[in-house]
Amino acid sequence: MEKYDPKKIICGCDEAGRGALSGPVVAAAVILPNNFFDKRLNDSKKINEKLRYELAGVIREKSIAWGVGIIENTKIDQINILNASIAAMHKAIEIIEKKINHKKINLLLIDGNRFHKYKNIKHKCVIKGDAKYYSIAAASILAKTHRDNIMKQLSKQHPEYNWLKNKGYPTKEHKKKIIKYGINKYHRKSFKLLETQYSLKL
Repeated sequence: MEKYDPKKIICGCDEAGRGALSGPVVAAAVILPNNFFDKRLNDSKKINEKLRYELAGVIREKSIAWGVGIIENTKIDQINILNASIAAMHKAIEIIEKKINHKKINLLLIDGNRFHKYKNIKHKCVIKGDAKYYSIAAASILAKTHRDNIMKQLSKQHPEYNWLKNKGYPTKEHKKKIIKYGINKYHRKSFKLLETQYSLKL
């Protein structure tokens, strides 16, 4: 993992749920102490669920500040998933600013290659940043676990889609469930929910 100037306030940002067919996109922003170290921390997709939740607790406890932003599926359909992902990051950053009493964040580290400037704060987009910077990896963990919790709750309302397991992602099982039961209000209508050989009433 790389490090930045310890005198600067660095905030890492990442999102979860960008490729899902249902549910919200969730972003997290995290500022870690300069001496933070946990060898278990990595891209949330490379860590099993049990460890993700353990690390989420550590991050919330030991971080200087953290925030989570959520953009619902209906808004995703209106502004597209890229803009929704960035909007969720902006929400998370705004929460952090309030927690640190509006102290100046010197740099935003953004996972991926696209971002809309947030106020006058400098930002750097980092491809696969969750494997390069602790703050991005930490944001990845918080975003993933927070969204998983949302999908688990939604699964209680709609157990027929098995979101408890697939979290709304386009697995074969999820697509079969859509064919069988149709879609509901939590599905993203602007997404290609099924292959073209299937018909789907929206």
